[in-house]
Amino acid sequence: MTHRFPVQVYYEDTDMAGIVYHANYLRYIERARSDWVSSLGLDQNAMRDDGLVFVVRRIEADYLAPARFEDRLEVVTELSSVSRVKMGLTQSVFRGEQLLFKAEVTAVCMTMAGRPVGLPAKICALRA
Repeated sequence: MTHRFPVQVYYEDTDMAGIVYHANYLRYIERARSDWVSSLGLDQNAMRDDGLVFVVRRIEADYLAPARFEDRLEVVTELSSVSRVKMGLTQSVFRGEQLLFKAEVTAVCMTMAGRPVGLPAKICALRA
């Protein structure tokens, strides 16, 4: 399963060198993950009302080339693994065909009290 999410680079996203500030790539991939979850039919507000939230457990990131003001980017999210309690996602940021950033993300589901719980059934069903 591949999910694509467009991103426009705004001036506020850049640093003094005129390139996207490194932490903003994490924002871009977070937006893409939220959009991916919504595309699966999961309502994160309803989950939170039920006391459940997604939490990033681990991110390994590679910055490969800079993005700049007014670039049009695309975040590609692919599910790389899923078990009852955690999912692995590969998230890549492209400008056209050029890969700029790549991250391996591990996410879990927790209660608002911080106790781990199983992933929603709609995500576990993606194992097949």
